Amino acid sequence: MLFYFSGTGNSAYVAEKISQVTGETLCSINKKIKTGESAPETAAGERLVFVVPTYGWRIPRIVENWIRSSHFPGNRQAYFVMTCGSDIGSASKYLQKLCRAKGFDYRGCAEIVMPENYIALFTTPEREAALEIIKRAEPAIERAAWEITNGRILTEPVQTASGKIKSSLVNTIYYPTMIHAKKFYATDACISCGKCQKDCPLNNVSIVCGKPKWGKDCTHCMACICGCPAEAIEYGNHSKGLPRYQFPK
Repeated sequence: MLFYFSGTGNSAYVAEKISQVTGETLCSINKKIKTGESAPETAAGERLVFVVPTYGWRIPRIVENWIRSSHFPGNRQAYFVMTCGSDIGSASKYLQKLCRAKGFDYRGCAEIVMPENYIALFTTPEREAALEIIKRAEPAIERAAWEITNGRILTEPVQTASGKIKSSLVNTIYYPTMIHAKKFYATDACISCGKCQKDCPLNNVSIVCGKPKWGKDCTHCMACICGCPAEAIEYGNHSKGLPRYQFPK
């Protein structure tokens, strides 16, 4: 079974591409978290594939917590594929720790560089630039799919000193300082469609007096701001004038 978490479509695209090759059944972690469900029961001995974005150079904590709280019977081979805007740091170190806790046989973590979607901190690309980045990512996606299909350990990026710092110290600082919804707000361009509320995997967005209101359970997936059809959501001053990135259809 292939589990994926995706805010703006990058990981969903990679998951679908891999499933077409491996034949894995797709399961949206977004939907499971939103409805409060754990992983579905799967046949013993089935391999597990997790396709997720990179948050602070590790997998999202909300995804890690969901994996830890879900039951996966049998001896499982676990493959991880992480999408990112630049690199995944030393995420594999923490994935191996997670696998030991769950009794998984860790089978590696592939790095797939995709268009940047973290509009709260970085610059998001225009459509043509995004399409070029996706084109360059295709060989890495195909390689990961081939390695999973053939039972190979996934090819991982070379570990660096800076990667180790980013996945440890920077990640530790990043969550308490950055992961909150305090800076999100809706402008007068809001059309009260409710899409942001529907798309939020943590049910952290509610519609009050026709406009979205954010709670305290944000994971910074950017689904609300990048998925707004009216581009009516901003994140402080940083997002102003930046293109809203969603995987191009």
